[in-house]
Amino acid sequence: MKNMDQKTIARGRKVLDRTATGHGFARLLPFLGPAFIASVAYVDPGNFATNIQGGATFGYELLWVILWANLMAMFIQALSSKLGIATGKNLATLISEKYPKGLVWFYWVQTEIIAIFTDLAEFLGASIAFQLLLGVPLFVGAILSGIATIFILLFQDYGFRPFELVITLLLGIIAFSYITEIFMSRPDGLGVLRGTLIPKFSGPESVYMAAGILGATVMPHVIYLHSALTENRIKAQNEDQLKRLHKFNLLDVLIAMGIAGFVNMAMLMMAASTFHFTGHQNVSDISTAYMTLIPLLGGAAGFVFAMSLLASGLSSSAVGTMSGQILMQSFVKFKIPIWIRRIVTMVPSFIVIFLGMDPTNVLVFSQVVLSFGIIFALIPLIHFTKDKKLMGNLVNGKITNILSWIIASSIIALNAYLIISQFI
Repeated sequence: MKNMDQKTIARGRKVLDRTATGHGFARLLPFLGPAFIASVAYVDPGNFATNIQGGATFGYELLWVILWANLMAMFIQALSSKLGIATGKNLATLISEKYPKGLVWFYWVQTEIIAIFTDLAEFLGASIAFQLLLGVPLFVGAILSGIATIFILLFQDYGFRPFELVITLLLGIIAFSYITEIFMSRPDGLGVLRGTLIPKFSGPESVYMAAGILGATVMPHVIYLHSALTENRIKAQNEDQLKRLHKFNLLDVLIAMGIAGFVNMAMLMMAASTFHFTGHQNVSDISTAYMTLIPLLGGAAGFVFAMSLLASGLSSSAVGTMSGQILMQSFVKFKIPIWIRRIVTMVPSFIVIFLGMDPTNVLVFSQVVLSFGIIFALIPLIHFTKDKKLMGNLVNGKITNILSWIIASSIIALNAYLIISQFI
């Protein structure tokens, strides 16, 4: 893989030289990829759970939450991407170099906990999808999910581009599925417009649901991961190339995260038009949503829904496993075979299945746990990207720094509400 990556990087440098005079989409194409891998975490099964419940319960009312959560996610992923480009190092590596050793070990432990709960949601989502599609027990679906995820991860052995293409293909399946679902469910255009543009809450329960949507949208592991995906992908040789590389990576973020935002909004629109306005406001889990879709919209709608869930679970699980491997290498300079990490992170999911716990409830609870990790990723990201010595000419400007802290404070406050409301 190393030799293949070096050749790819060398080709990338030549492409970067040609961008000074090139035109059109072909000029951008070689730089697309890192944000598409990161964006998968924003359409994982946790998003299915929160968006379906939010749409079924409150109709189109919380579409504006998804819009603003996605804009925040774009901003954060752009900062992470920029950090990797400017420093040639990822966020976890910089933490390990700049922070005290004891704090670095704390960071590693909490990211491993986050990785386990991330994979719990994603792996269970894929397992449920296999169960719905094939009619097999959840345990068999879990085995199939494990095999499929390991197969996807093997594409890393051929360089980063094949892996990016596989993940992008799965993201395309999810997006196409929800374009289809929108046509089938026929949401009300005026209601969608009002829900998107007018911020509104209908009591404490809608605030809780908004916090849940945010918690499922901003995922801590991809804040670390994006900087790792850009740190050595293409090396700029001068300041002009560096600025162009940053510009192309911003476009990568806008396109990939724009697709993820559309998918999330489409999920909620489908749930609102299909469930909320037809007297099925109590639909709150993935399996019930699937079973309810079939009599309301037909078997094709149920199949499309399950296929999108499968693509979501497999792609996000593969990306989560890769992220955990990178974090271990960056924090403690230790590496294990990827298939061992895959098996270890599968264990909690099998425990949940053996104990007969409700997979959707566990999936939603995992989003609460993940919200703990957001602050630990965001604070050092903001701290490093405003450091002129580290970032050079790509250092954050004053407005970017202000927006960074506003976004961080908003996310931390809403996730704190989500956490507190779960235990009080």
